[in-house]
Amino acid sequence: MFYHDGGKLQYPVKVEKPNPVFARALQQAIGGIQGEIRVCLQYLFQAWGSRGPTKYRDMLLETGTEEIAHIEMLCTAVALNLEGAPTEQDEAAKDPMIAAVMGGMEFQHVLTTAMAAMPIDSSGVPFNCSHVYASGNGAADMLANAMAESTGRMLACQLYKMTDDPGMKDMLKFMIARDIMHQNQWLAAWEDMGGRSNHPIPKKNR
Repeated sequence: MFYHDGGKLQYPVKVEKPNPVFARALQQAIGGIQGEIRVCLQYLFQAWGSRGPTKYRDMLLETGTEEIAHIEMLCTAVALNLEGAPTEQDEAAKDPMIAAVMGGMEFQHVLTTAMAAMPIDSSGVPFNCSHVYASGNGAADMLANAMAESTGRMLACQLYKMTDDPGMKDMLKFMIARDIMHQNQWLAAWEDMGGRSNHPIPKKNR
């Protein structure tokens, strides 16, 4: 089902000036409740449980697979923002780990991963699947997906405003555009299923 193309990212990721604090902020887009792990798993589990027309299952699988590529891009961005980043905020802070914490870095980036991304949010909380929604009702799931892409786009826009790095802005512009496309895609699928005529969800009490 998945295809990997020899180390190529879906979209180029470049960082001109590493920023460990921004690396921590990017973790929210990886492992936060608005992040890419959440939507990736949400789409895949909806697809694996789908009993409706195969076109919806295929759409979910294809989009879930694309979200893996977005996780890869964000993890690359975190690593590049940590690579060679200044950790010394104060000349008195000789210990690089202490300096890293003083500078607002994620402690686990220093201690656990050798300066790489993790499946955590910007507060260091591990991703736990509590916001992965796969109800088994196609119409309900499409609305949940449109909402997930909306909050994901809000986060990407906030991250865009936080950085002045041209490479990071370029990557985030791409991700914002994909979020818009996915919002429209899920709403179009909801309309194709009957839109408002499907409401209330479910139609019958069980």
